[in-house]
Amino acid sequence: MSDKQFDVVVIGGGPGGYIAAIRAAQLGFKTACIDEWANAKGGPAPGGTCTNVGCIPSKALLQSSEHFEHAGHAFAEHGINLSGLELNLPQMLKRKDTIVKQNNDGILFLFKKNKVTFFHGRGAFAGKAEGGYTINVSGPTTDTLTAKNVVVATGSNARELPGAAFDEKLILSNTGALAIDAVPGKLGVIGAGVIGLEMGSVWRRVGADVTVLEGLPTFLGAVDEQIAKEAHKLFTKQGLKISLGCKIGAITKGENSVTVEYTDGAGAAQNVTFDRLIISIGRVPNTTGLGIETVGLQVDERGFVVVDDECRTSLPGVWAVGDVVRGPMLAHKAEEEGVAVAERIAGQHGHVNFNTIPWVIYTSPEIAWVGKTEQQLKAEGVAYKAGSFPFMANGRARALGDTSGMVKFIADATTDEILGVHMVGPMVSELISEAVVAMEFKASSEDIARICHAHPSLSESTKEAALAVDKRSLNF
Repeated sequence: MSDKQFDVVVIGGGPGGYIAAIRAAQLGFKTACIDEWANAKGGPAPGGTCTNVGCIPSKALLQSSEHFEHAGHAFAEHGINLSGLELNLPQMLKRKDTIVKQNNDGILFLFKKNKVTFFHGRGAFAGKAEGGYTINVSGPTTDTLTAKNVVVATGSNARELPGAAFDEKLILSNTGALAIDAVPGKLGVIGAGVIGLEMGSVWRRVGADVTVLEGLPTFLGAVDEQIAKEAHKLFTKQGLKISLGCKIGAITKGENSVTVEYTDGAGAAQNVTFDRLIISIGRVPNTTGLGIETVGLQVDERGFVVVDDECRTSLPGVWAVGDVVRGPMLAHKAEEEGVAVAERIAGQHGHVNFNTIPWVIYTSPEIAWVGKTEQQLKAEGVAYKAGSFPFMANGRARALGDTSGMVKFIADATTDEILGVHMVGPMVSELISEAVVAMEFKASSEDIARICHAHPSLSESTKEAALAVDKRSLNF
């Protein structure tokens, strides 16, 4: 096999792509990964949207902004008195960029460690070759590769609102929202989803007046209704202005502002001018320049690459994972699919259970859930029982100074199998993993209720919520 012939070529170096490449190499395949992300100096920046303009930088800014808010509002209660508190936004953004670079470099190191050949550029199908496919690489690196198996992991792009194209200066996608160079006086956010709430939270904490405009009449419709209502109450109390049922009209850019005309949930016409506008109304699959027409790769009416339950496409030897295919647009879902595909190429039985993929919104308080919501179970006619426990009754939460929110368990009324776990509160992004493990092993709420949890810990709220399913919570 020549240097340009590979068993597996992965197009895209995001969470699904780089993980697929590493796992394929671990399984003994000669593997290459192609990725075109570049850093400010033009060097390779693998990791995709998640690492460069998504999960990682947003968490860095969320942490920094939370420190700033705590210093300004919560430290005094702990006996820590500060004067002359100032925001150094350039340093905050520099720290975020440093963390992104560390993750980029970490992935390049992992490629080297696992003997994955990396090509910096855009990968595209050039045609079929004997026993596989020809892939062209263009950009910083120019090359032609052949592969027996190709994994498409090209991710997604922010969805634009018609008539409001992103300029990343006044009208911002997630990319621009992570790089605002001065705290806006008035910030508008269209879309009260994960990205909208996280970015709105970052800039509210450091001083922006934030208004979130959501088209749906309900807040966080995919979240358990009880949890969503609690989150809405807490976010509103913090100062986020959330308007539901909005119909967006004209969006007009000025020299240094953006004006949004919309009809609110009550049917009243509104006209608001913002210093910056973030649009977060979902994401669309990225197949631009992939050369799908060259080989006849099938995509659906929404642009997603068509795959079966095992991520096989319409072409033999071609697979697709992550945001570019059906299913939740989550980095960890992409990673699991990447591992599963590599193992399937090796003749193994890779597996991804969509029913136990956790969801997290990294606001403060955090929101996390896995499994079915109450409203889903009601719609399906499933008999269930539920129990919840508030963090205000948890000793560790009191000591932390964050007693907002709750943990909620939903179990089958007959078998007691856990059907869903829903949380809003401090560090629930970490607590949700216990629920994922429990559901993977078909645990009952009684199983969690009988497990010893460390005291004092936030995880005791998980145990207490499980106890509450049978109305025998001990601390509330």
